[in-house]
Amino acid sequence: MRKVLYLLILTVFSSSVFSQETAVKKENVKYFDKEHFIIEGTGVAESAKESPYDRLPASSKDKVRKAVWDLSKNSAGITVRFFSNSSLIKIKWELLNDTKMNHMAETGIKGVDLYTRVNGSWLYVNTGRPTAKNNEALLVSTLSPEKREYKVWLPLYDGVTKVEIGIDTLASIEKPAPSRTLPIVFYGTSITQGGCASRPAMAYTTIISRKMDVDCINLGFSGNGKMEDPVVDVIAGINASFYVIDCLPNMTVEEVRQRVAPLATKIREKNSNTPIVFVENIVYSKSFYEEKTKSLINDKNNALKTEFEKLRKSGMKNLHYINNNGAIGYDNEATVDGVHMTDLGFMRMADYLIENFDKNYLKIK
Repeated sequence: MRKVLYLLILTVFSSSVFSQETAVKKENVKYFDKEHFIIEGTGVAESAKESPYDRLPASSKDKVRKAVWDLSKNSAGITVRFFSNSSLIKIKWELLNDTKMNHMAETGIKGVDLYTRVNGSWLYVNTGRPTAKNNEALLVSTLSPEKREYKVWLPLYDGVTKVEIGIDTLASIEKPAPSRTLPIVFYGTSITQGGCASRPAMAYTTIISRKMDVDCINLGFSGNGKMEDPVVDVIAGINASFYVIDCLPNMTVEEVRQRVAPLATKIREKNSNTPIVFVENIVYSKSFYEEKTKSLINDKNNALKTEFEKLRKSGMKNLHYINNNGAIGYDNEATVDGVHMTDLGFMRMADYLIENFDKNYLKIK
């Protein structure tokens, strides 16, 4: 009986000590807001936006369609980067909508990904899993107290209203200098935005960003990448290494014929020699079985190729074209639903595009 009582007391005492240690650990974390890290993946000044985590300037609100504006509040491709010697990294993030989808993991829709730079490469650390509109996650702990560079990728299909980085009270956080390499700007569809990556850092633009070590600006708008003038105006105003136009999945053949030349002309008015890269519509799984789907994709790609050749013959320089041959493989295993990609599809797409990019495109500020 005494032994049982002793074990009970010991268990209660141990639980109490554990709870106290946990409380102390919680108290030994301090949080820092956007003044202490750099926000990247955007080509618009914070002062010109409603929120620092928006993708379009406030001035676009009355110019773009409502669907585009609403999607621009999603933080796809936007990151926060910082240095710290902390033994742990925590994060708090507040969601705009708490979006749910039936074919995409919630970690990809509204979670966050932590990476750290090791020997010049970005390596995955952990994912913050969303549980509500207000979220908090311990991403890594028991680290040795040495200075490391970190990057957090923000949600692909939801917006954030606030982000805070937590470190231990004995550590410091440092805001890095901006990259000297000009970014790559991507304009496209739900595929460009990141549907349906399992987590934010697995969209093809983010994979390219890490592999090429360059900031990538994601202007993918789910169902609404249509080469529209108000969005092109924003793109043309971004000083970039090059522009990648991947809009065909959301466009009709007639829209392709009407909008390719005006898009290129608008960009050229402000960027006389910056490369513009046009990307064909990928081959959907159904194309192997449905003649109608295959014909529509071929028609759109042929229309893009025709307009591209017209621009070249007119004398416009530094235009580039990437076809769809093998972009996501030939085994039909790269998508969730025949169109939107899994992480496998995004990895294949990223590698395919990198193979077709000229490394000389990248420019230093």
